[in-house]
Amino acid sequence: MKTNRKNQFLVVLFLMGMVALNYPVLSIYNVQSTLAGIPVLYFMVFSNWILLIGFTLLIISRYSSKDV
Repeated sequence: MKTNRKNQFLVVLFLMGMVALNYPVLSIYNVQSTLAGIPVLYFMVFSNWILLIGFTLLIISRYSSKDV
Protein backbone atom coordinates (compact mmCIF):
# COMPACT_ATOMS: atom_id res chain seq x y z
CA MET A 1 0.00 0.00 0.00
CA LYS A 2 2.80 2.42 0.85
CA THR A 3 4.61 1.72 -2.41
CA ASN A 4 1.47 2.41 -4.43
CA ARG A 5 0.90 5.72 -2.63
CA LYS A 6 4.56 6.69 -3.07
CA ASN A 7 4.33 5.98 -6.79
CA GLN A 8 1.18 8.09 -7.06
CA PHE A 9 2.88 11.02 -5.34
CA LEU A 10 5.92 10.69 -7.60
CA VAL A 11 3.78 10.65 -10.75
CA VAL A 12 1.91 13.76 -9.60
CA LEU A 13 5.22 15.46 -8.77
CA PHE A 14 6.57 14.56 -12.22
CA LEU A 15 3.51 16.02 -13.94
CA MET A 16 3.70 19.20 -11.87
CA GLY A 17 7.38 19.49 -12.79
CA MET A 18 6.55 19.07 -16.45
CA VAL A 19 4.03 21.89 -16.24
CA ALA A 20 6.32 24.16 -14.22
CA LEU A 21 9.27 23.70 -16.57
CA ASN A 22 7.37 23.87 -19.87
CA TYR A 23 7.00 26.72 -22.37
CA PRO A 24 3.79 28.54 -21.41
CA VAL A 25 4.73 28.87 -17.75
CA LEU A 26 8.37 29.75 -18.42
CA SER A 27 7.37 32.46 -20.89
CA ILE A 28 5.86 34.38 -17.96
CA TYR A 29 9.33 34.79 -16.47
CA ASN A 30 11.10 35.71 -19.72
CA VAL A 31 11.55 39.39 -18.82
CA GLN A 32 14.52 41.74 -18.93
CA SER A 33 15.04 42.02 -15.18
CA THR A 34 17.24 40.36 -12.61
CA LEU A 35 16.70 38.94 -9.17
CA ALA A 36 19.82 39.04 -6.98
CA GLY A 37 21.88 39.60 -10.14
CA ILE A 38 20.48 36.51 -11.86
CA PRO A 39 18.03 36.73 -14.78
CA VAL A 40 14.50 35.92 -13.57
CA LEU A 41 14.06 33.07 -16.06
CA TYR A 42 17.21 31.27 -14.87
CA PHE A 43 16.29 31.89 -11.24
CA MET A 44 12.85 30.35 -11.70
CA VAL A 45 14.15 27.33 -13.63
CA PHE A 46 16.76 26.48 -11.02
CA SER A 47 14.51 27.22 -8.03
CA ASN A 48 11.78 24.98 -9.48
CA TRP A 49 14.39 22.31 -10.15
CA ILE A 50 15.67 22.47 -6.56
CA LEU A 51 12.10 22.33 -5.21
CA LEU A 52 11.34 19.26 -7.33
CA ILE A 53 14.46 17.52 -6.03
CA GLY A 54 13.55 18.44 -2.46
CA PHE A 55 9.99 17.18 -2.77
CA THR A 56 11.25 13.96 -4.37
CA LEU A 57 13.62 13.45 -1.45
CA LEU A 58 10.78 14.13 1.00
CA ILE A 59 8.45 11.63 -0.69
CA ILE A 60 11.10 8.94 -1.00
CA SER A 61 12.25 9.28 2.61
CA ARG A 62 8.74 9.43 4.04
CA TYR A 63 7.45 6.37 2.21
CA SER A 64 10.59 4.24 2.26
CA SER A 65 10.29 0.84 3.89
CA LYS A 66 12.50 0.44 6.94
CA ASP A 67 13.09 -3.30 6.54
CA VAL A 68 14.96 -3.19 3.22
